[in-house]
Amino acid sequence: MPIKIGLIGKTNTGKTTFFNSATLSGGEISTYPFTTKKPERGTGNAITPCVHTEFSIRDNPQNSKCTDGWRFIPIELIDLPGLIKGAWAGKGLGNQFLSIATQSDALLHVVDVSGSVDASGRITEVGQGDPIADVSDIEEELIMWYQKLLEGNREKISKLVNSETELMLAITDVFRGIGVKEIHVKEALKVTGLEDKHFDNFDMIDSKKFSAHLRKISKPTLIVANKIDLPGADKNFDRLREKYVDTIIIPASADSELSLRRAEQKGLIKYVPGSEQFEILHKEALAKRQLDALEFITKGILGEYMRTGVQFAINVTVFKLLKMNSVYPVADPEKLSDRKGRILPDLILMKDGSTIEDLAKEIHSDLTKGLLYAKDVRYGVRLPVTYQLRDRDIVSLVSAKTKKSI
Repeated sequence: MPIKIGLIGKTNTGKTTFFNSATLSGGEISTYPFTTKKPERGTGNAITPCVHTEFSIRDNPQNSKCTDGWRFIPIELIDLPGLIKGAWAGKGLGNQFLSIATQSDALLHVVDVSGSVDASGRITEVGQGDPIADVSDIEEELIMWYQKLLEGNREKISKLVNSETELMLAITDVFRGIGVKEIHVKEALKVTGLEDKHFDNFDMIDSKKFSAHLRKISKPTLIVANKIDLPGADKNFDRLREKYVDTIIIPASADSELSLRRAEQKGLIKYVPGSEQFEILHKEALAKRQLDALEFITKGILGEYMRTGVQFAINVTVFKLLKMNSVYPVADPEKLSDRKGRILPDLILMKDGSTIEDLAKEIHSDLTKGLLYAKDVRYGVRLPVTYQLRDRDIVSLVSAKTKKSI
């Protein structure tokens, strides 16, 4: 299952432009509210350096692709309808938005850092809107949605707890459908000081405090400060960083990224998403306005911020927020190939802390039967099934059934 990343935010913040630039989809972009009336799904990529360059060999990727030494790992992006206040109570497209948003593995909160969107999501003069208030509004909706799920299932949780089911398990049962795990609930109860309090004695303050922390740890979120190239955006960007000191905030120009991706798609430039530069291939085929736009991107975006921020935001979400490691399983540790002779065919993203046994389950559930150990291709050592995988590990699993690598 690919990683799912949901794009959240108010209308007109550039969510759909971000989505289109990351997936090369054609979602409708407009200045009127609620252009996105239903969730749009597309395939983007997390990008990481490929290990084949380390061994000076040519790879044959199957579940991902390799370009100029970079592995492109498919992930699912979901462009969600813009939120309005009261969405948690069902206003606008609230219920649909929140139910899908909370099923994502992580969230990218796209905010118009130029302040050109008002509180209702309508275009206004640059600087008239308040991106800090926008972030706060959306966060409140998510917390209230979590609290709604908790309070709406109060009777169910109470019955489970009174039948001697552990509180952590009773609450997890309610939130499991949106990807909440026992470890999330356990931490939220501990941090909020509610682990020893009987659930029947939880008041509204308790449930909101618990819901706020559960939302934070179960749905890692990164803020995309979009439209960073507009006047005054830099000041709002600084304000955002001062206000949300415990959140990763990435400056971005989704519009610039979309322009580069479209030009690259047409063969006009050479550009790898997330790169700090691009190369014009056919200058004669570009109109003056196109050349001017590329020059602005070179100086105003890449020169100032090194990158457009779109691909960087996705990479940070996958490798930092979700703490995923790139692991390469191979059948032949000498040739670094699968049984068909394909070199480094697959790259599998594994959560930090995952073991050799977890990798076997991820590849195929039957591989755990008789699993003995794994071979570390780089160092030629045996790794126990409890070994915790690290980023860029290349391993070959060995089974008791075959006594061979699998």
